[in-house]
Amino acid sequence: MITTTTRQHTLRGHLPGRHTARAASSVEHQAMLASRLTARDKWLLALLHEHRVLTSFQIQDAAFPSGRSARQRIRDLYLWRAVSRFQPFQQLGSAPMHYVLGPAGAAVLAAEHGLEVKELGYRHDRAMAIAHNQRLAHTIGVNDFFTSLIARTRHTSAGEALAVWWSEARCARHFGDLVIPDGYGRWRTGSGAVVREVEWFLEYDTGTESLTKVGRKLAAYARLAESTGIATPVLVWLPTTRREAGARTALAGVHAGLDNPRAVPVATAAADLLDPTSPHPSPAEAVWLPLTSARHGRAGPRYNLADLADAWPGLAPPAGQGGEDGEGEAGDAAVASPYRLPPPNPIPPRATPNRGARGKH
Repeated sequence: MITTTTRQHTLRGHLPGRHTARAASSVEHQAMLASRLTARDKWLLALLHEHRVLTSFQIQDAAFPSGRSARQRIRDLYLWRAVSRFQPFQQLGSAPMHYVLGPAGAAVLAAEHGLEVKELGYRHDRAMAIAHNQRLAHTIGVNDFFTSLIARTRHTSAGEALAVWWSEARCARHFGDLVIPDGYGRWRTGSGAVVREVEWFLEYDTGTESLTKVGRKLAAYARLAESTGIATPVLVWLPTTRREAGARTALAGVHAGLDNPRAVPVATAAADLLDPTSPHPSPAEAVWLPLTSARHGRAGPRYNLADLADAWPGLAPPAGQGGEDGEGEAGDAAVASPYRLPPPNPIPPRATPNRGARGKH
């Protein structure tokens, strides 16, 4: 039996120190952030602007040594409204917290490039709308693919590095009249005068799309190769080896019918091939099976990402190989312009202590 009524205002406990949207855009708040945001914080803001949403686990993989340090720092950024967050519904268990660029973070990012916030194309409501977007799981999956490569870069000393990571939106601006990849990347190995790079377009499959539709995308990549004169590998990432087998059949049928199949190198891999005992499993492992290796029913060896170009003799190295600017194409200028920021370097700057910031990071 209910004997008393709980007043509504007592249920509205807010997080102490959380700034209002108006305060976050004030001159005073921006001045405060100038003394507290580190180079790594600003890098993270640029990454969120480029790739729309990252989970707490992806942020940890990309930039932090531990979950504790990641949680402490992200909490500060959240309280300062540099980032915003949401937690999607999940049938079993709890989904990780998802983070997007916040209003104060957008103001910092715009100011760094000499722009107004509106020139970023940023609106807080649009940034948060990804929470209800039907492609949220797909976007998170693509970002997981690349952040796992960043984690491998950070935690190995084998001279491997993710040199370039472009978002779907950036790919659409460059290639959208012909095809829209889920992402573009470059993997670099070696150092000094001996440097190798492999570039690729990513097609990330969640298992819900028709395999026939997956195969038909190759015709669009063939038109892109013909238009640019550049043969760029297409990597198809699938959830299971069973799904991969079906996809390879669909891809092989379309690939064989292309006017110039060699202009569209294709390789597939499945997530369940990753070593679960590895501290940092990633698509850099030997999980890639080139489509040409399945000719005449003979399955060839699986390649790691660094050696994948060896599967296609005569494949030209990426233009501008060995650069350190973090850009995938010379045409994507490093100088910002309205609605066109340069792509952030996939590798975060080295962490530096900031006495004005709360928490250790």
